[in-house]
Amino acid sequence: MQTLWVVDTLTDEQKEQCKSLEKDLNISQVESAMLVKRHIFTHADYIKFISPSLTDLYNPFLMKDMERAVERLKQAVDKHENILIYGDYDVDGTTSVALVYRFLSKIINLESLFFYIPDRHKEGYGVSKLGIDYAIETHCTLIISLDCGIKANESIAYSVKNNIDFIVCDHHMPDVELPSAVAVLDPKRNDCNYPYKELSGCGVGFKLLQAYTQKYGSEEISAHLYKQLELLAMSIASDIVPLTGENRILAYHGMKQINTSPSAGVKAILKVAGLESTSVNISDLVYKIGPRINASGRISSGKTAVELLIAKDIESASRHSESINQYNEQRKGYDHQTTIEALEQLRQDPENDNKKATVVCGEQWQQGVVGIVASRLTETYYRPTIVLTRGDDLSTYVGSARSVGGFDIYSAIESCRDLLTNFGGHVFAAGLAMKRENLSAFKLRFEQYVALHITAEQQVKTIHIENELHLSDITSDFYKFLCSLEPFGPENPTPLFATNSVRNYRYSRCVGKDNKHLKLNVTDGTSTADGIAFGKGEVYIQHLLEGESFDICYRIDENVFRDRSSLQLMVEDMKLHTDSEN
Repeated sequence: MQTLWVVDTLTDEQKEQCKSLEKDLNISQVESAMLVKRHIFTHADYIKFISPSLTDLYNPFLMKDMERAVERLKQAVDKHENILIYGDYDVDGTTSVALVYRFLSKIINLESLFFYIPDRHKEGYGVSKLGIDYAIETHCTLIISLDCGIKANESIAYSVKNNIDFIVCDHHMPDVELPSAVAVLDPKRNDCNYPYKELSGCGVGFKLLQAYTQKYGSEEISAHLYKQLELLAMSIASDIVPLTGENRILAYHGMKQINTSPSAGVKAILKVAGLESTSVNISDLVYKIGPRINASGRISSGKTAVELLIAKDIESASRHSESINQYNEQRKGYDHQTTIEALEQLRQDPENDNKKATVVCGEQWQQGVVGIVASRLTETYYRPTIVLTRGDDLSTYVGSARSVGGFDIYSAIESCRDLLTNFGGHVFAAGLAMKRENLSAFKLRFEQYVALHITAEQQVKTIHIENELHLSDITSDFYKFLCSLEPFGPENPTPLFATNSVRNYRYSRCVGKDNKHLKLNVTDGTSTADGIAFGKGEVYIQHLLEGESFDICYRIDENVFRDRSSLQLMVEDMKLHTDSEN
């Protein structure tokens, strides 16, 4: 697959802004350019960015229906009503449920508090009739749905019919008609003027509790609420929402808690993920913690994840975290095998190379891994991808969709809504379900929509590079500056740099199982640097040892070995000068 490197350039206006920052902050041209690209133009902007303050969070009552939601929750608390907290089975849903459960357990009797996570295989995504029936059985009169509910009109109508009120806390795109809930909290509502639209589902749940605390809480209750930010950081990282605005503030303080005073449940999952004695960052949550929590809902039940996150003692937390770790190992096996079968299905399709989109279906594939497999397929073919499998009622197919940079896959799926029984999601990821007999028609129409709307630029994998560096630019002070810009994520991406015309210096070699990875020791004539390039050993080692020149793009990381730390390059891509035109 061709990969295009794009070095982000500055406008003339931005260059002038850089000069001002260089003088005010006594920083380099490279550093000032990074700040300007992140809309940081003054010394005050910089301080606000590197030290996000909770006092800068928006007033939660700016969100549509917030007053109604708070009053209904207050009524339930005062009258000792039974409350059911209902959430999706992924990281955003389970952390949302844990956050609201942990908060409410401080102000109401636990005997009045229940939670429910739908079974991914039997109930699918969203608010189910089985979940409402559970609320009826447990005599709940209020349900708070988190990370779901915005399109659950039928289920919520069934709830209301059974005298159970609903507060919806969601962040997905709503339909034209909203559900008949007491309150529908969703910043993406067309009639909602809340200033920040990119909260996670857990973030919307937090705003409900923030509003409740602001109106009816004490200093003690407020302090208790902000102890839950570790869960919000996990949600923000794993749901891939922009790390800007409120999300940056909440993630920043949540990461602080994870690294200084994690709860028993978070401490236990850090331990099984091998992060117990390291400084945890957003990438660790995305790639090491998130998959483990997700594995609970993919393989067994998301309830285990909630039980872990609400655990009060390390013994029960350790038991749940070990279970989740085992689920994750099972998930890896299913994921690997399904990816192999899906790739083979595509290889056998004579039209595959001419298509703009991928839609594959396997009757026996595990529902819990189709989203991961869709991501794997986009890595291979780099095009909008949907992976489907048989639903539990045998008359439907259910699946997950993943997109490529800039292409709105939600709109593509929405254009086929008459062929679907259910769908929902975001610009870059979505879920869907359809009757089996509609599969052929869906494949055709989805392909036609993508072919008509996808641009040439969106079909090429692009790496955006912050700037070109000499290896001598990579110093401990520069690394400290990079760390000050964390947490990184969407719209504040981990900085990637490029260095041109490097050669082997002394110690470059292949490492790892089957010598697949490349341990680099290179020079560009100004200095030397060590680095690692995963999966590139076989392709590049001979060229390196023969002294050929090549360009590298990389992020800068700290490597700690035997209590000694050094900077290393985590190489994302390499281009030999003989193939640099590709």
